[in-house]
Amino acid sequence: MSILKTTDFDYYLPEDLIAQDPLPCRDQSRLMVVPKNGDQIEHKRFKDIADYLRPGDVLVLNDTRVIPARLWGIKEGSGGQVEVLLLTRREENLWEVLVRPGRRARAGTSLLFGDGLLKGMVLENTDAGGRIIRFESTVPFDEALSRIGKMPLPPYIKKYPEDPGRYQTVYARKEGSVAAPTAGLHFTGELLDRIRALGVRVVTVVLHVGLGTFRPVQVEDVHHHHMHGEYYEISEDAAGVINGAALDPGSRVIAVGTTTVRCLESGADGEGRVRAGSGLTDIFIYPGYSFKVVQGLVTNFHLPRSTLIMMVSAMAGRERVLGAYRQAVEKGYRFFSFGDAMLIL
Repeated sequence: MSILKTTDFDYYLPEDLIAQDPLPCRDQSRLMVVPKNGDQIEHKRFKDIADYLRPGDVLVLNDTRVIPARLWGIKEGSGGQVEVLLLTRREENLWEVLVRPGRRARAGTSLLFGDGLLKGMVLENTDAGGRIIRFESTVPFDEALSRIGKMPLPPYIKKYPEDPGRYQTVYARKEGSVAAPTAGLHFTGELLDRIRALGVRVVTVVLHVGLGTFRPVQVEDVHHHHMHGEYYEISEDAAGVINGAALDPGSRVIAVGTTTVRCLESGADGEGRVRAGSGLTDIFIYPGYSFKVVQGLVTNFHLPRSTLIMMVSAMAGRERVLGAYRQAVEKGYRFFSFGDAMLIL
């Protein structure tokens, strides 16, 4: 196996191309259309995506919803301030979290949030450097979270949007993510209706975005990176539609976002069929991976050296993707969560 280095996925990005705000209209973002077969790259608007879809295609969305997962509290006794980011719900009130500073959250530490509305007991450390915390509250946990928690945003976004709903997809339904599946932010309800009217089948799956998606790659050899597990689920109905497309050579399964890809490829068997069910996935997709289900991808422009740009490179080829990114920089595309989009077919 040849060494695939993290630096092989680096590129130059001027800071002023990192989008700080969403556009007024979701579907007016730019769309770079990147064919896998070597044809010329096209530059469109996102609303034009319908022109590239055809009857029988299956468009798969991740309908996870971002929760107010960032909490600020104090260490009981000393009053030292801590910041907690909820990652994965293990049980009703048991969570895997990240804590800063970690030295204030050793096992046995009691933390208070919202003037005591919520209390957390640190139980143990995790292999990923996080903590397991059991919470208690004077009201139901989700109600406490909605009152004192704040929606987490990536560190490269310097201010909260005026409308927090712009960091949710229009079809967000099942709460559990700590970051938005950002490729879906470009869709409007009207655009989805137009796509359905074309004869494209639109189905939803769930992958709750957590540490696995945004954790940086800190090893030189990509093969040594280990993904953090994230919860996913695929319904019987969604699996039936997707597997029906697999039997039709004229149909394509097109995933909206890298999280959707991880969900579908995790649920696939060796024959390319998707199995209904749920669980944790730590699948890591990088060049050399053979896709079992997904044939097309809608995605944003991702951070250098990230697992996300590695997955996109697995779909379209590393050189082609890096060349597309160079074009995006030259033409002033907007990058990352609130940025523009790419369609790979």
